[in-house]
Amino acid sequence: MATRFKLYGHQRSGPTYKVALALSLFGEPFEYEHVDLPKGAQKEPAYLVKNRFGQVPCLYDGTHHFCQSASILQYLAETLKKFDGRNPEEHARIREWMFWDFDRLAPGIYRSRAFALGFRKGEPAVVDNYKAEGEAGLKVLEDHLSKHAWLVGNKPTIADIDIYGVIFHAAAGGFDLARFSKISDWKRRIESLPGYATPEELCPAGTKAA
Repeated sequence: MATRFKLYGHQRSGPTYKVALALSLFGEPFEYEHVDLPKGAQKEPAYLVKNRFGQVPCLYDGTHHFCQSASILQYLAETLKKFDGRNPEEHARIREWMFWDFDRLAPGIYRSRAFALGFRKGEPAVVDNYKAEGEAGLKVLEDHLSKHAWLVGNKPTIADIDIYGVIFHAAAGGFDLARFSKISDWKRRIESLPGYATPEELCPAGTKAA
């Protein structure tokens, strides 16, 4: 039986993992196709037809191709009626967290991870600046989770999935999550949800769809 969704991405891409995890938590089977970023596959004409920005992830729903992980998560929540807000205020709060993540949390953690793993090079002052930004973002998140089990409302939403996709990579960026007990508790709550899986399980490297 053909699946509705096909995801194009890369195992090491945090945004790819966000979408793959969302689909898995939503209980939606999907095809996965590895995009070889180091070889520039994301810039090939055939891929640019799917994602005009030349990035991963890209999601095909059987009719349209969608790009940008936050937008894809919102599309999935609205379409599948899962992990979404219950009213306009909650919808707005979800967007607040996702926009904040892109602006204040993800750059510090993703770039620190890239420096630590050798994907990027930077002067010590630049590396230290991104590390400080990541720490500041973690403190904001820790403070909120000290008062709330989930980011919005009383159940997990795409805001939690979106930000978890960053937090998952924090340790690889040199951040000690043991110092953030509330984030660690929240992380375990997400990892106990039905359908949870790791990037290695959801996005096997080198996988090409038939």
